[in-house]
Amino acid sequence: MQAILGILFHFIGGFASGSFYIPYKKVRGWSWESYWITGGIFSWLIVPLIAAWLTIPGFMDIIGNTDFSTLFWTYTLGVLWGIGGLTFGLSMRYLGMSLGMAVALGFCSAFGALIPPIYREFTGGSEDNFSRMVQQPSGHFILLGVVVCLLGIAICGRAGMFKEDDLPEEKKKEHIKEFDLKKGLTVAIISGILSACMSFAIAAGEPMGRAAVENQANPLFRNNVIFVIIMLGGLTTNFIWCMILNTRNKTFGDYTNRNTPLVNNYVFAAIAGTTWFLQFFFYGMGESKLENAPSSWILHMAFIILISSLWGFALKEWKGVSKKTLTTILIGITTIIISVMLVGYGNSLDK
Repeated sequence: MQAILGILFHFIGGFASGSFYIPYKKVRGWSWESYWITGGIFSWLIVPLIAAWLTIPGFMDIIGNTDFSTLFWTYTLGVLWGIGGLTFGLSMRYLGMSLGMAVALGFCSAFGALIPPIYREFTGGSEDNFSRMVQQPSGHFILLGVVVCLLGIAICGRAGMFKEDDLPEEKKKEHIKEFDLKKGLTVAIISGILSACMSFAIAAGEPMGRAAVENQANPLFRNNVIFVIIMLGGLTTNFIWCMILNTRNKTFGDYTNRNTPLVNNYVFAAIAGTTWFLQFFFYGMGESKLENAPSSWILHMAFIILISSLWGFALKEWKGVSKKTLTTILIGITTIIISVMLVGYGNSLDK
């Protein structure tokens, strides 16, 4: 029953993540950086604080009593993850939801599985290193999953190239206004690599999660206090970059431009930002039920890719392409989902 609940929570979190970009499409007359950071204020500051306040008694005291090293690494990994989140938004901007999320999250799951054992190989800090991994059946499944993932990403990239050939410029940008395959694939790869830092940041902040449980918090919500610090790191990265873009593009006027539907824009940006954070709220609940952090992360990725792909088709991002292109993107997304499950199964063998 616990495992079923864990999977259900991960599905809800995956649905939130796979759907969060939809409200941004309702924002009118604002530049990307303006609505991204407006939603981000809710994603990385307001909603995490509210969630921690509602679920973790004395969460500020827990943070205040946490040693500097734990806070430093949790925040720093949050900053790196924030770069991944920033480029993740750009992936949606240039590739659309189905292709952008599939490529970015495929890389995220692959690097999230490989980086920790490679790091331990060079630091000698644990026996769970890369050399041990390649000698174990679990490691074979993980490596197979990574190879399959890269294959799936290559197939998705091929579908994107087919799409470019199939459609005239105005058609490509009818549903994805700034469609750009080269830019999109570049930022999606960067996003996938750095977004894996979320998994590491949660691990780094685990002492705060334990302290929350010791302070009578429901274990189901223990990660909410960790998210406060991680999200501050994400806010730092995204805020700095969006302010740079506002300055460079002279778009500070967006926030007060009465020629745009201001209330509508703020409301939809807030909905998008809140929906975005809910992925981690339910991710923490799912992880507490499954008690397997690596497999929880992989399951989370799989649900996001699935949901975002369905949204991509519903929003007609692939409307007008040839049957060959449509078949190719379906095969690519399916391949990535299979790879994610392979990595998750491999991780589960060690637990």
